[in-house]
Amino acid sequence: MTQDVAFPTRKDEAWRYSDTDALAGMDLGAFDRWQDIEVPAGETVRETLVISDENSDPDGVELRRLRVKIGKGARFELFGVIAGAQLGRVEVVLTLAEGAHFEMGGITVGGRSTVREFVTRVAHEEPNATSNQIVRSVHWGKGTGNFLGRIDVVRDAQKTDAAQSFKGLLLEKGASVNAVPQLEIFADDVKCEHGASVGQMDENARFYMAARGLSPEASRRLLVQAFIGDALVELDDEAEQERLLRIALDKLDKHL
Repeated sequence: MTQDVAFPTRKDEAWRYSDTDALAGMDLGAFDRWQDIEVPAGETVRETLVISDENSDPDGVELRRLRVKIGKGARFELFGVIAGAQLGRVEVVLTLAEGAHFEMGGITVGGRSTVREFVTRVAHEEPNATSNQIVRSVHWGKGTGNFLGRIDVVRDAQKTDAAQSFKGLLLEKGASVNAVPQLEIFADDVKCEHGASVGQMDENARFYMAARGLSPEASRRLLVQAFIGDALVELDDEAEQERLLRIALDKLDKHL
């Protein structure tokens, strides 16, 4: 543990919408614990992260912090569900070499006064690298879902193609979601795009399903499944797709 490590406050950009008060009882060494991943040139590595009631304290803090270097022509995939802890946070810092690709699909779900968030910083440092990040958040009660995504494109990283997509679904009036895209672009031949939207359950769709005999609970589950499923489209493991969806949907069923 280095001497300059300190707990953040909400004045720190990456923690603007977080629950920094929840960090009070956390060990500073545990807070500064990072997992380092290096993806060799030409290879593909996939990480799947789950924060749920089964592997976290519902009133505690669960941080997963990754530092990733993606080699030339390599691919790194990250898929995750945050459905547990008072503060559940996945934080990823990545650097991409020439022709590398980063693919991320994230889902946050929760109620009470919980905060669940994905925070990424993607550095395109060489030409022809690509990144795609999709986050879907479903919250109720006074729950909060966040996605803070920063993309840095250096001057020599021409032909960069970077995209972010965030959508939030609020099931009750007290819930909230926040999307903060940040683009720092110093190259001129790049394609960088981001989109964010927030909405409520489609009542027309629920009425249509009810007219065909589906219960309100079954209708809600199907609509939420379609909504969060976007985040897992690029996960080519059907069994793992189903497992992650089930974790998110079971959390929904348990509390609503």
